[in-house]
Amino acid sequence: MNWQALWADGAVISVHALVALLAMGAGAIQILAPKGTLAHKTLGHAWVGAMGVVAVSSFWIHEFQWFGPFSVIHGLSLLVLATLLYSIGAIRRGHITAHRNSMIQLYVLALVLTGAFTLVPGRTMHAVLFGG
Repeated sequence: MNWQALWADGAVISVHALVALLAMGAGAIQILAPKGTLAHKTLGHAWVGAMGVVAVSSFWIHEFQWFGPFSVIHGLSLLVLATLLYSIGAIRRGHITAHRNSMIQLYVLALVLTGAFTLVPGRTMHAVLFGG
């Protein structure tokens, strides 16, 4: 792995990418581990915080600019923040199915799918994982 490629892109992108990687790992544990336990709740709080950092930090990343300094990716970040709020509200109201479904969708769409797009040649994470 070529971590130098990540550090070369600056602090915002480095933090964004590293926290996203942590959220991927924590999210996988959340999906697979038993639900409703203290460990699930504790890791869930950390995961929500990590996803918040990933979403908010994206507003300082302007690699793609379609609408002034922003792109569709920034719209996705707003959707991530809204989904986090919805999911937290759902579990607080006891709507376990809504909470579970929205959190899994958030994991798959906001981390796995968008993460796959970062592996396209020419992008930072492609350089980190495959060199170049």
